[in-house]
Parts: sequence; structure tokens; C-alpha cells
Amino acid sequence: MNDAPIGIFDSGIGGLTVARAIYERLPSERTIYFGDTARVPYGPKSPETVRRYSREILDWLLGQGVKAVVVACNTSTAHALEALRAASPVPVLGVIEPGSRAAVAAAPRGSIGVIGTAGTIASDAYGRAIRSLRPDATVVQQPCPLLVPLVEEGWFEHPASRLVAEEYLGPMRAARVEALVLGCTHYPLLKPLLAEVMGPGVTLVDSAEETARALAEVLAESGLAAPGGGPGTHRFVVSDDQPRFLQVGSRFLGERLTEAELVAVG
Repeated sequence: MNDAPIGIFDSGIGGLTVARAIYERLPSERTIYFGDTARVPYGPKSPETVRRYSREILDWLLGQGVKAVVVACNTSTAHALEALRAASPVPVLGVIEPGSRAAVAAAPRGSIGVIGTAGTIASDAYGRAIRSLRPDATVVQQPCPLLVPLVEEGWFEHPASRLVAEEYLGPMRAARVEALVLGCTHYPLLKPLLAEVMGPGVTLVDSAEETARALAEVLAESGLAAPGGGPGTHRFVVSDDQPRFLQVGSRFLGERLTEAELVAVG
């Protein structure tokens, strides 16, 4: 048993959907969430820059004594996961492998769609992960850059969001995908809208839920799970703009955020 905290980081606010899934599955665990709000978004940045930012955050979290790190950012997972694992003395999990496993399980014919940021889609990280599990899979990928600002605006059912979703998801519907991977941590907030646009018979794969499940397995197998008892405590840390993080982050977490520390990294 180990009561050290779990580190969770994202380029900004979206990773709170992963944090929320972790809180629900592992209520006794303590966490430290770092949102790099000074340098968001990561999606359009070069792989080298994303790796540098991610390593700086990893080093900071390790300095806080975390027992495991969850990379709650699809772009960071795509570009930096291997480098972070090589540099870390504690387990490091990303969101792509768990989501890919769930997608393969949900697609009997192997027809899978992936939506994400430009950086995540350009990396083909989901495509490679899915094909490593099922070589004959057909993977249709689509960058959806406009969905993130719509989510942060709170336009979950807005007509503009529907128009954008219908445009982006057209190739997925044409390909008759069986599963659609929500390859960005903002997208779970659009689940009802995306499910409606895709129609019945398509499974939406939420990488946040799958990552929380994978984390629980790693902690149990490694003897790192927290002892039972009271609920875990959660620290929130950002690199800039605490007021906006508290306001918008509350939508992602599903509860009111009242405090966030300000820490500069890099």
C-alpha cells in the first residue's frame, strides 16, 4: 500500500475529464493535477516542443513525490509518452493505449473512427496502437480543432456545435465505423451530441474512463494502491490564469473548483 499522490497533467483544462474518471474509480487516492494553462494548446505545437513541455512537468511532479503519473493529454501521450517512461522512476500511463484497446473490443469488424486535435491525428498514435492490436483494422481519423473552443465555451448542445460535429463526423458515418474514439479530453463533454450525430450502433470510446481502469490495474499490480479509508484529497496546480481554470474547469470536473495553485515550470 502507498498513500503518495498520483500526478495527472494536461496542456490545460481538458484533462480534468481524466481526473474525474480517476476520482470515481479510485476514491481513496490522492492526486496532484497540473494544467499547463500558460502554454496551452499543445495540439498545434511541434513534437519536440510538446516533449520538452511534458518533461518539465514530469520533473515537477516527481519533485512532489508522486507514485505514478497519468499523461491526461492526447497530444503529450502521442509525442512524449516513450520519452517520459524512459525518464521516470515511477509508472507513467497515457490515454491512447487504453482507448485503443477499448475501441478494438467494441468493433467486431475492425472499423474504427478517431477524432482528436491536429497534433494527435497527425502523429497517427491511435492508428498505430489500434493496428498493433488488430492489424486488419480500418482506422478513419479526423482532426476536429473547432470542438475544443466550443466545449470551453460550454456550447454542448448549441446549434453551432451540431453543425461542426456533423461536418467533422461525415467521413466516419460514410465509413460506417463501429466505434468512435474520443481522442481529446474535451470531447467527453460532447458525448450526447456526438452520439446523436453518429446514430445508433456506434460505440463512443471515452479514453478517460479506460485510462482510469488501466491506472487501477497498474496500482494494484505494483503494490502502489492507497490504503482504504477516507476519500483522497486533490491538489490543482496551473501555470497561468487561475480564475479561468476555476470557472471552466468546474464544468469538466462536474463540481465546483475553489482553489488552484500557481506554479511556473520550464
